[in-house]
Amino acid sequence: MKTRYTLKKTERLKSRKAIDHLFAKGQRFNVGALRVYFLPVDREGIRAGVSASSKNFSKAVDRNRVKRLLRETYRLQKNLIAEKLPTGKGVDLFFVYTEKQLPEFLSLKTQMEKALLKISTHLAKD
Repeated sequence: MKTRYTLKKTERLKSRKAIDHLFAKGQRFNVGALRVYFLPVDREGIRAGVSASSKNFSKAVDRNRVKRLLRETYRLQKNLIAEKLPTGKGVDLFFVYTEKQLPEFLSLKTQMEKALLKISTHLAKD
């Protein structure tokens, strides 16, 4: 079966309540310029959100570019975590870009790959 590289609306973490719960109860780690929050949940599927600080990027154009790059790198590599996820289980993810300069796509892609592999190994332990 052909792998689909999509990011549907149901795969996006948008609820303020869910995001606050993730920040309060979830685990976090840093990989390069990415701060990653994750929380295993009982419902099926993966939901992800992205953010860039207005302190680091005062122009909305720059913040939107960073978020677009984060979503794209996640979309292309989300299968790394989806394959290792047990049936009936899910995970909420949130990626925050912390550097002050605009990222290069390739460096961000390698950081995202490292982060997803680290999450998948942690989920495999549980």
